[in-house]
Amino acid sequence: MGKLVLVTGGAGLIGSHVCERLAREGHTVISLDNYFAGTKQNHVTGVEYREGHTKDIETLVPETPDLIFHLGEYSRVEQSVFEPEIVHDLNVVGTQGVVEYWKKRKCKLVYAGSSTKFGDGGMARTATPYASTKADNTELVKKTGDALKLPYAITYFYNVYGPRERAGTYGTVIEIFKQMYLRGAPLTVTSPGTQVRNFTHVQDIVDGLMLVGEKGMGDEYGLGNEKVFSILDIARLFGTEILMLPERAGNRMTSALDTSKSRALGWDTERRLEDYLEEFLSTHTRTAPLDDRVLVFSTTFHPVSGPAEDALVGLMRALPDISFDVITTRFTEGAERTPSPVQNATIHRVGWGRPFDKYFFPLLGFMKARTLIKSHTYLFAWAIFASYAALAAALLKRIAHIPLLITLADQDLARAGGIKQTFLKTALSEADQVYGMASSDDRAAARLARKATLRQSIGDGDAFANQIRFAYASILKDLLKQKI
Repeated sequence: MGKLVLVTGGAGLIGSHVCERLAREGHTVISLDNYFAGTKQNHVTGVEYREGHTKDIETLVPETPDLIFHLGEYSRVEQSVFEPEIVHDLNVVGTQGVVEYWKKRKCKLVYAGSSTKFGDGGMARTATPYASTKADNTELVKKTGDALKLPYAITYFYNVYGPRERAGTYGTVIEIFKQMYLRGAPLTVTSPGTQVRNFTHVQDIVDGLMLVGEKGMGDEYGLGNEKVFSILDIARLFGTEILMLPERAGNRMTSALDTSKSRALGWDTERRLEDYLEEFLSTHTRTAPLDDRVLVFSTTFHPVSGPAEDALVGLMRALPDISFDVITTRFTEGAERTPSPVQNATIHRVGWGRPFDKYFFPLLGFMKARTLIKSHTYLFAWAIFASYAALAAALLKRIAHIPLLITLADQDLARAGGIKQTFLKTALSEADQVYGMASSDDRAAARLARKATLRQSIGDGDAFANQIRFAYASILKDLLKQKI
């Protein structure tokens, strides 16, 4: 007879495939997802979808399921460094709600732990908010289950890939590379590139979860392909240009995989990453390579600069193979005589050398950009701050359809005047991605744009732009730390 199965995160990459398998096998399936990383495009026939936070699971799912697959947590390692509050909300508060629910229902719980706690000889366990909260949750599930004699099993996934991946802020390596390849952009690899991973097809993960859900008890069910690849190995399989990015926090070098308990249940991997990529490359055509250039809009730039502009210069130095065209105001007399601080940046100044130049920047900056795009196919357009520069970039986006990224850094958007807020709302709405250094920046911009959350409502943005943004955010974070 079919069981009643609850899947948290049922609209995500793994959760949607789990829901699909369970429904196909005749089970009654309830998905609980807040759509932070999942999407309604992943809904499958035969599943009941309920929207909400796992901390409210008691209210949202009053039934008593036979089995819970708890997959609905924050799941990006390096990105978690920039938004610890969100990680705490989803992985600590949310999972505490699930555990309390489990204690009352006394059904079986299958928890998706994180293989990060085994990386770098165990050092990766505390390297990021994601890794530490997941490791703590593993202990919470074990202690609760053992103390109350409740049935549970803890699994560990290793770099899952396959259909329904996404490529944005919360994307997976393989899908990010696929999107860069298709668009004609270089593939970005975080230095040193020798960090190794076990890439596992999502259907192999689902096979393992079905077995663990049926027969597994206790901890240490590793679900990963034994074959190891470096990130550079993967990038080279695409046979295209590779761009090395600076090292960043949370990027572990090694993995540690133990699949003995999973194999004892009869599980094994059946799908190879090489075959998956070979099929992709044989069925998809890459567009003509774009110029290795980024178009930047910044209301001020050297010699007038703050942390955001200084971080941009740091990024330029770290990426000597990328050219940057920076459109900015003259702002001060003699600014045009100031040389570019880096060789790979060309500065295009507009205005008359007065502070009021910024008020004319939306029009003057747009006109300059319209001239430049006649000569170059840019990787993306980037507005530093939601400001007059963002308005110029938004105007360009309307005629050129170039991917647009807007970054924020400690901007008090809520205090902007009514007219300025109207203009900024327009700019934010045109962007493919808006990203703040802090969650408070995101919330302020979301309120201004009248959207629930920026990354959920605006979208993933361009894969290449997102990786460059990530490198920039790391440099800016370090600069701000030095100033404290």
